[in-house]
Amino acid sequence: MLSRVLSDEELEELMVELEELTDDPVTRSLLAFYVKRSPQYEIPDKSISSEMVYYMIDNELKLDGNPALNLASFVTTEMDDYANKLFMENAGKNFIDQDEYPYSNLIQDRVINILARLYHAPTDEEPVGTSAIGSSESILLGLLAHKWNWKKKRESEGKSTDNPNIIFGEDVHVVWKKFARYFDVEPRILPMDHDNFVLDVDQVRENLDENTICVGTVVGTTFTGDMDPVEEINQMLEEVKEEKGWDIPIHVDAASGGFVVPFILPDLKWDFRLSQVKTINVSGHKYGLVYPGAGFLIFRDNGDLPDDLIFEVNYLGGVMPTYNLNFSKGASTVITQYFNLLNLGREGYEALMHVLMVNTNYLANMMEKSGKFKIINKESKVLPLVAFELDESLPFDVFSLSDRMRQRGWIIPAYTLPKNAEDRAIMRIVIRLTLSREQINILYNDLIDACESLERDIETVLGEAKKEKRIEKSRQYL
Repeated sequence: MLSRVLSDEELEELMVELEELTDDPVTRSLLAFYVKRSPQYEIPDKSISSEMVYYMIDNELKLDGNPALNLASFVTTEMDDYANKLFMENAGKNFIDQDEYPYSNLIQDRVINILARLYHAPTDEEPVGTSAIGSSESILLGLLAHKWNWKKKRESEGKSTDNPNIIFGEDVHVVWKKFARYFDVEPRILPMDHDNFVLDVDQVRENLDENTICVGTVVGTTFTGDMDPVEEINQMLEEVKEEKGWDIPIHVDAASGGFVVPFILPDLKWDFRLSQVKTINVSGHKYGLVYPGAGFLIFRDNGDLPDDLIFEVNYLGGVMPTYNLNFSKGASTVITQYFNLLNLGREGYEALMHVLMVNTNYLANMMEKSGKFKIINKESKVLPLVAFELDESLPFDVFSLSDRMRQRGWIIPAYTLPKNAEDRAIMRIVIRLTLSREQINILYNDLIDACESLERDIETVLGEAKKEKRIEKSRQYL
């Protein structure tokens, strides 16, 4: 209350008087907390007790959304108790320091090997890879390798390296566009169709040329949870290679789908079983079930990673090879990813991913039966995600529904689709392990209640408008 009625000068004088009454740092910190704003621009002159700093920060963070109700995000918000224990015990390890922490690096190699086999790397080749802060870094590293391989091949043939291009669809994560701009590669971005939200094989073929460094595909898109037709694109690229001699690789962005598709659709070919798939990235902090940020990049074969891009440093002790955009990073996420792979095993991941898909279909079916929603990824679901539009009969839009659901604690994003489908506004619900069947029932009921309350609000506004119009008309006869 004081901060509303006293000037800054008066508050400062009051603080001096109060602080003179005690030397106890906790009491002084409490006084500062209740009548002053938290430091925002300058480091405080005097120390503040750790208990009070914790309380101050924790109190502000309570205004954040509840991670368990954040249905916009794929990111893991809870881990097994023993995984948490490993995470905290290794939080102080700088992963890059392989001389100091050699076994953390050994664990990374094990994770890379396991993922390579999960993605069917050929047994007669030598897959390699690296961990990263997330899939964004993994994608940048993978595409950079493809640009470098293209450049070296062109130079060996005595051809120009001036105009590299890369092909991907509007369904990609923004990091693909960042790569094109940051590394000076022409992006050939293929638009969505109004009713098809993934790459079209014929369009990809039309945009290929000898300067194409790579075709980007997505397994589990952020927009709708669909996947690009990787196998069909691979077949087309094999034909192009035979006809024109252009050996164009595929990079698969499996950030969201890399820990889902192998377990729910094991026979689906999208990985190293396809000849032109040379690199795959996956996010451990999504359905790999570890905290952020954890990404992994897998090369089909050691020969696909250019030696020129690997640097060796010795200023941390021994000589260490490094292929990353970031240098320092914590070892905890790599270690806990290994924990999950061992703890859950194939059986565990299969069971969890099937449970998530069952719950996803359960919610989608209820929503569709209500008559208020149209499920747009009903036939192409490869992620535990419900993408939906509102029925045309509803008198409000998805943005209003998103706002109303946020008032109830649920964070459900509303957004328009990219070019050629930008007139379609949709919402997305990501199903994670933190969402139980009972919570899904509550979520569904809240969706229906939110729709009905929005309809009542609109009817009230329209009723008031009609009332005002009648009153105005009656005044004409006075």
